[in-house]
Amino acid sequence: MILFRTFLLAFCLALSLLLAACGGSETTGDGEEEQGDSQGSGESAAGDRGSWRTGASLPAGRSEVAVAELDGRVYVIGGYTGETTSSTLNQVYDPATDTWEELASMPRGLDHVGAAGYDGKVYAVGGFTSGNQGAVADVYAYDVATDAWEELASLPAGPRGSVAVTQLDGRIHAIGGRDTENVGAHEVYDPAAGAWEELAPLPNARDHMPAVVLNDRIHVPGGRFATFDNNTGIHEVYDPAADSWEAAAPLPTPRSGTAGAALDGRELVFGGEERAGTFEENEAYDPATDTWEELAPLPTPRHGFGAATVGESVYLPAGAPVTGGSRQSDVLEILTLS
Repeated sequence: MILFRTFLLAFCLALSLLLAACGGSETTGDGEEEQGDSQGSGESAAGDRGSWRTGASLPAGRSEVAVAELDGRVYVIGGYTGETTSSTLNQVYDPATDTWEELASMPRGLDHVGAAGYDGKVYAVGGFTSGNQGAVADVYAYDVATDAWEELASLPAGPRGSVAVTQLDGRIHAIGGRDTENVGAHEVYDPAAGAWEELAPLPNARDHMPAVVLNDRIHVPGGRFATFDNNTGIHEVYDPAADSWEAAAPLPTPRSGTAGAALDGRELVFGGEERAGTFEENEAYDPATDTWEELAPLPTPRHGFGAATVGESVYLPAGAPVTGGSRQSDVLEILTLS
């Protein structure tokens, strides 16, 4: 009996060794182990972080709009309403009621405008008058209390559209953009003084990129040199204390016509365009590690839109689902990370 058990144990051991040799990990020609589907599953999981939902559609489909947050509401200004038709539309979305409201129209029709909200007003900076052409140096402020627009001092560096605009410490920054060619101008408007001041220029002059405030610095990721055939992943960060720029880890997917926002201590960059079409990419930058990660992709790939953070969510209204301005979208998509 003991002899039989010893024989049985030896037989089982030999059988398991044989099965391991036949059915174990496959190797590549250079001897490295393949991971099968596990690596792909891991990448998918990394890109699944975040959840999307849809809000009330815009009253009219638009692209190449300006988007700004003010007092918990999302303003959408100008843009294309038809094929490259510059609009005077000014509409606001209230997340609390999931409704849109029509407001006083802009003084003139503009697309590719930059915008930022501060202290009861939404500032609209630069833009084009017709289909990505006819740049202006116009600057306007929309007063929420009076539902009226006021014309302010023009951009000192001259006309340009596709400007990256944001607010930091109560001042409105206008960065980069283009007229007939790219400019690296960086100017800041002080509402208290009613005047502009020149700051350290953007090291790599470009357009069609966002400006995102994170940890008291301004991040400018991606964009293009003149056309979307020259998209870039350059990522530059402005330090207002030193009035200087420094390079950060580049945007993993070079693209332009993106939307950008800050959420959960990270800088998020959505969508964009290239000649082949639009992007669904949603990539997040962590300043603590100087690294990017892929988040849940944009449900409707598009460009020519904007992003606004309200509470724990980012709101992304409008945009063009195809390259260029031939089609407009009325979609409002909302991202939450938690």
